[in-house]
Amino acid sequence: MDYQQLLAQRRTHPAWRLLAADHAPMIASFLHASFIAPNVRTLPRQQLASQLDDHLYHLHEQAGELFFPKPAAAYLDDWASDERGWLRKYYPSGQDEPHYDLTSSTEQAIDWLLGLGQRQFIGTESRLMTVFDLLRQIIDGTELNPRTRIAELQKRKAAIDVEIGHIAQGRLDMMEATQIRERFLQMATTARELLSDFRAVDHNFRSLDRSVRERIATWDGSKGELLQEIFGKRDLIADSDEGKSFRAFWDLLMSPTRQDELSTLLGTVLALAPVRELEPDGRLQRIHYDWLEAGEVTQRTVARLSEQLRRYLDDQAWLENRRIMQLIRDIEQKALTVRGQVDGAAFMELDETGPATTLPMDRTLFAPPFKPHITHGIIDEEGAAIPADALFEQVFVDRLRLQSNIRRALQTRKQVSLAALIAEHPLEQGLAELATYLSLATQEQRSAIDDTQQETIAWTDAQGRARQATLPLLIFNT
Repeated sequence: MDYQQLLAQRRTHPAWRLLAADHAPMIASFLHASFIAPNVRTLPRQQLASQLDDHLYHLHEQAGELFFPKPAAAYLDDWASDERGWLRKYYPSGQDEPHYDLTSSTEQAIDWLLGLGQRQFIGTESRLMTVFDLLRQIIDGTELNPRTRIAELQKRKAAIDVEIGHIAQGRLDMMEATQIRERFLQMATTARELLSDFRAVDHNFRSLDRSVRERIATWDGSKGELLQEIFGKRDLIADSDEGKSFRAFWDLLMSPTRQDELSTLLGTVLALAPVRELEPDGRLQRIHYDWLEAGEVTQRTVARLSEQLRRYLDDQAWLENRRIMQLIRDIEQKALTVRGQVDGAAFMELDETGPATTLPMDRTLFAPPFKPHITHGIIDEEGAAIPADALFEQVFVDRLRLQSNIRRALQTRKQVSLAALIAEHPLEQGLAELATYLSLATQEQRSAIDDTQQETIAWTDAQGRARQATLPLLIFNT
């Protein structure tokens, strides 16, 4: 580590500033209890300020004096400022209340503080086995000799056959309770660290999005050079080891088969007696849903980057078209100016505007002429205005938001009906949103439709009128 680098990080890095802050114990304990402990990604301002008020009240009650006099909202704004950088304050799409998210640097500092505590149980066997497994995977994945690979697979097959023989004879090698607890704690730690990795990846994409906006705002060169630079940065992140690993993880997590397998494995492990003795957090049962929600935030950041590029291209195309029309007007004005100044002589002569080419296959087959039948009639409403309101009343239904509603509902239950789901998340766009739910049920989500039963769904349209639809019973499944 370089001295000058550490000196600069001490002044500018948010994690170091948090550890050196005067109220670091209060800040770190509150952010850990609000974000990391419950595995929460974002919180609205009112809810987070209410939690901070309760936290400060308990601290003042224990100390018997007022240590933190400022309002909770003032503390949140201070922590989200550029000078601190411990929280990220932003406005979600379609909402006017700000939300807060923990930054990657703050999570690093809190993880470091958690590591200072003395752990009650330090497992070494499971980590050693993990080292062996990783080394075997590296060797197997890089071995070029087919005979060596076949020999290794034959060795594993022989070991599996011996184990099958022992099981057939009634000899079962069971894990001890200590081994079960050790591996479970290692799994739980790794599962929670994945959420931290999502924050780091999202931070990288948001930094890229910010730099793209700055380059677009200050760019005065050609459009091609700017796009080449922007896409170069985008590909640099996507093609890096971190980007490839995230893409492979996301593809694996989005597999319905993998989700079902993970849910089954978590349920089986959490039901074991040695694991129940540890009193594990019940949220581990749905940790993969937290991964999905965190991954959606990252995907939306990438979508915002693409939208920014598309908007820039649209603006540039409009400016170029405007420039072309200005040039055409200038030519017309100059032509009108010199029109009366030419005395008989040709001002400009062109033999042909382009070469004439005739290809044999250009001649089409004969087709009999169409003779339209024209009816005589008088249109009385000639020149009547045609209403075009429908062109400006188009609505866009966010499929990602509806999928997120379904997944949140299935976190606490195995199935939910469409009527119950809409009761929790009322329709905001009427029949269009209801049709999108039906499209998700038949194309992307696991669902069942019972034609023998019916359910009634009610909503209020944009004019304030009550509407309802009667549909077959639709049930979304995990």
